[in-house]
Amino acid sequence: MILLAVLFLCFISSYSASVKGHTTGLSLNNDRLYKLTYSTEVFLNGGKGKLQDVVGYRISSNVDVVLLWRNPDGDDDQLIQITVTDVKVENVNQQRGEKSIFKGKNPPKIIGKANLEALQRPVLLHLIRGKVKEFYSYPNEPVAIVNLKRGLASLFQMQLTSGKTDEEDVSGNCKVTYQAHQDKVIKIKALDSCKIERSAFTTQNQVLGVSSKATSVTTYKIEDSFVVAVLAEEIHAFGMNFLQTITGTIVSKQKLELRTTEAGPRLKPGKQVAAVIKAVDSKYTAIPIVGQVFQSECKRCPSLSEHWQSIRKHLEPDNLSNTEAVRNFLAFVQHLRTAKREDILQILKTEKKEVLPQLVDAVTSAQTPASLEAILDFLDFKSDSSIVLQERFLYACGFASHPDEELLRTLISKFKGSFASNDIRETVMIIIGALVKKLCQNEGCKLKAVVEAKKLILGGLEKPEKKEDTMMYLLALKNALLPEGIPLLLKYAEAGEGPISHLATTTLQRYDVPFITDEVKKTLNRIYHQNRKVHEKTVRTTAATVILKNNPSYMEVKNILLSIGELPKEMNKYMLSIIQDILRFEMPASKMVRRVLKEMATHNYDRFSKSGSSSAYTGYIERSPRAASTYSLDILYSGSGILRRSNLNIFQYIGKSDLHGSQVVLEAQGLEGLIAATPDEGEENLDSYAGMSAILFDVQLRPVTFFNGYSDLMSKMLSASSDPVSVVKGLILLVDHSQELQLQSGLKANIEVQGGLAIDISGAMEFSLWYRESKTRVKNRVAVVITGDITVDSSFVKAGLETRAEAEGGLEFISTVQFSQYPFLVCMQMDRAEAPFRHYETKYERLSTGRGYVSRKRKESLLAGCEFPLHQENSEMCKMVFPPQPEDSSSGGWF
Repeated sequence: MILLAVLFLCFISSYSASVKGHTTGLSLNNDRLYKLTYSTEVFLNGGKGKLQDVVGYRISSNVDVVLLWRNPDGDDDQLIQITVTDVKVENVNQQRGEKSIFKGKNPPKIIGKANLEALQRPVLLHLIRGKVKEFYSYPNEPVAIVNLKRGLASLFQMQLTSGKTDEEDVSGNCKVTYQAHQDKVIKIKALDSCKIERSAFTTQNQVLGVSSKATSVTTYKIEDSFVVAVLAEEIHAFGMNFLQTITGTIVSKQKLELRTTEAGPRLKPGKQVAAVIKAVDSKYTAIPIVGQVFQSECKRCPSLSEHWQSIRKHLEPDNLSNTEAVRNFLAFVQHLRTAKREDILQILKTEKKEVLPQLVDAVTSAQTPASLEAILDFLDFKSDSSIVLQERFLYACGFASHPDEELLRTLISKFKGSFASNDIRETVMIIIGALVKKLCQNEGCKLKAVVEAKKLILGGLEKPEKKEDTMMYLLALKNALLPEGIPLLLKYAEAGEGPISHLATTTLQRYDVPFITDEVKKTLNRIYHQNRKVHEKTVRTTAATVILKNNPSYMEVKNILLSIGELPKEMNKYMLSIIQDILRFEMPASKMVRRVLKEMATHNYDRFSKSGSSSAYTGYIERSPRAASTYSLDILYSGSGILRRSNLNIFQYIGKSDLHGSQVVLEAQGLEGLIAATPDEGEENLDSYAGMSAILFDVQLRPVTFFNGYSDLMSKMLSASSDPVSVVKGLILLVDHSQELQLQSGLKANIEVQGGLAIDISGAMEFSLWYRESKTRVKNRVAVVITGDITVDSSFVKAGLETRAEAEGGLEFISTVQFSQYPFLVCMQMDRAEAPFRHYETKYERLSTGRGYVSRKRKESLLAGCEFPLHQENSEMCKMVFPPQPEDSSSGGWF
């Protein structure tokens, strides 16, 4: 034990070395050279990967530490010198054997001669009471190499008493908790508290977001009041919330042990540390101990133009339904984020017409200042020759994963200008609303551009310059969901004309429960019960739905139930279906509905036996303990059997978070004259109209009109084809998470998760006067790719883990109505085509010289096709093992 005390005497301060009134940390003995061994290792693995499958590397060395100077006025003020020697690099996975990328290579070949020389140059550490005061190194050394020395030096910062404090080391300025025990001191660093400049962004919606967890624990082992070893472990784990197969883990370890001590140089005299440092070497410069950013040079990487030429064939229109198109889209977006404006603009100007829309999707999705400047220079909103490209640009802006104020400011400026197409002008305002919501979700509601956008939307509703602009501003508010816009929505809902009133009520439907107050529900009750004026049944049913979804009172539910039987025939059936769906699906209002149904006045055969074809149904697409996907379809017909409104919704839920994946609404009105039928109450003077509106990933899109007016209807019926009308088509960057990590070891790590999809939502309405039949069709085709990529980079060697999941699928809804007799026959079908699901995992290690090791795995499965119930009488849940249907087969049934 005496020998042990001699060897470790004051390597890291003993309790007896404390200066009264101060917390003592590391304190070296005079005239001694401390010989230590040091290693830092990092390995990467998937969520459930085996230990033998990990990739990573270990950097080990000897370390010499000497005390150069101690403040004569206090032992806790000292300057130490740290020198790295005998550096080695090897695989962390010892089973690599002959496949090791380091086999046969010496350190200068692996690290690089200049890098190795820099790594072995000494650094100086000025410590006061165990905490880093200054870190000194030689100027102009490679940042990545200095970071490794910062990681080693950070281990010398500690204290021997329990408590919480703020410390600055290679990880940044972090909150640290010390737990002192008899034989050890444990330092727990709260990594999420570390203040360090690093690029990072993520998708705001939690369903599409990424969850991560990070821990850092450093243990100082103590024997006989002396620290004999330092062991540090830092773990970063991430996983995509929506798809748990996209996961990864980074484990970084450091180990510092004292081997022996020898006679060392004598202390430098002096009272000022600056003078001592100058005497040691005037080239030493004080630099931050916080890790600095560096970028590894990409060798043999293609230029932006070369990359585009290699993938453009995959983005041609005929190939967009394939996952290969999405995979290349994601890769190109990543390349665009490092590209210059001039290079991007050159590609845009030289590309052919058929591929330009997909190129615009990618450039806009890059979301960099350079890409925004390039696309704005390319597009001319005063020209009608590029309307498709303008629309693709605007929708890509609406789906932006992390929009900034500059993008919103740009769209506001464009809106104030002139347009060749009024549709594009309307789309600009609608997308402005979507950006306002996203920026507010990211605590940007007080930004100047957001405040200006709010004034535009609300001002446009208070005093619209043109009456036709009211719909545009309401759609913008439907995206922005401004609380201050609710009074305006109530005014338009109650006093507005049919389409305006309906849009205002559907906008209220998107607000969260806290915003639907009793005052709001008073207005909605007046609308439903028509206390002040007659309303269309689409407006009334929407008002009732909002009431029932937002903590309805006993009397509100009772009055709605009592109204059933007094309504038009199809509206009776529709409201009855809504109530039954609430009960069957156990929605939040179900308890209150059951309370009311205990009264015979509300629960009797007469009320619950109303006939009709209108329907409302909600079901599960997928369901697990942590997540659920739901679909809902409600269809309202007129008394003559013509579709009035169909509303198909898909939601994804994870925990308490939800995502409105899609909504497709088909609407028709004023068509009774075609079959000499009598319109329902309040709808006698409606113009003939049919159209489609869509919400995609929480963004309301500009509605599409099939026809408007009787003459337009007749001309389109005579020239109509069965081809569907596209609501939205393109490539969307759906998931976008980027995180750069500064590991405590000094290594740099990156976590990237991107998800994209090629989507085509289309719809059609067909009328046959001869067969007295109408048919609506909504088709949704998607190809989805989600990638996860984690890397740990030292500049001379990189380890990485890439995971990828991809699938292709489709969902189709068809509603056919035969109105040659009453009650008319309705057939509703919703089918999901079989979808192949593929999962890939690639692990690699690569030297900067080009030599590498790669391991690949692939897993494939088939998600069976499925038909979904859409009616109360056919409410058995869809089974995932349903056998795939032939492409030309249909499912569903007449009722």
